[in-house]
Amino acid sequence: MNIKLIISFISFALIFLLETISPHYKDRRKRFTHAANNLSITAINNLLYYISFSSITLMVMNWAQTYHIGLNHLFTFPSYDVYLKGILIFLLFDLWMYFWHRINHRIRFFWKLHRTHHSDIQMDITTALRFHPFEILLSSLFRLIIFLLLGMNMIFLLVYEIALQVIIQFHHSNISLPEKYDRLLRYLIVTPNMHRVHHSDEWSETNSNYSSIFSFWDRLWSSFRKREDTRTINLGLKLLREDKWQRITGILLTPFR
Repeated sequence: MNIKLIISFISFALIFLLETISPHYKDRRKRFTHAANNLSITAINNLLYYISFSSITLMVMNWAQTYHIGLNHLFTFPSYDVYLKGILIFLLFDLWMYFWHRINHRIRFFWKLHRTHHSDIQMDITTALRFHPFEILLSSLFRLIIFLLLGMNMIFLLVYEIALQVIIQFHHSNISLPEKYDRLLRYLIVTPNMHRVHHSDEWSETNSNYSSIFSFWDRLWSSFRKREDTRTINLGLKLLREDKWQRITGILLTPFR
């Protein structure tokens, strides 16, 4: 997994620099304090995942490969088998991510965890990493079932997670990207202006634009929304706006508010 960490770090550093040079929202305060709080939560999440799920994930995938369980083992293409399967698994896993995200908004129990991510009132690249530890553990548990259904292997997962990390860092970022380029990119992938609508404190906008990598899932499932001027969006939630909810302890206590 070193390649994933290296690419994620390079992507993070580059986007963080671009946010500094050309920010979309220019009124940000205590940027490094904000980043430190979000990244501290990320460190906790990574530690919990490593302890709880890294070995289990590997065992589940090895078991699926050994006993030929899952969609990956149900068919064979005449040529370029691994590439065509890889594309199919990639698309289906991204579709799962779309529906998982939607579930997190529609079911109250899941939303109480997921709103930790939405309570950030200064959305930037570090927001992409701000999730409650309980949500990470719950998501990881459900993913084991999806891995079995798809017959996911570690190579397929590595490719998907590298792409996911880069794309979510990009679309959570505070980069000022001209609308004409944003509009062109969002025919395929989720872009900053598209995802800023999702982080609006207006409920109808919060419950839209659920896609993680490919933006077309929202169009296919009628959940796509746009705002002509995203600088008019109030980011975050109408509740949980005080400074205490932006600190490490507040982030961890958010589900219990």
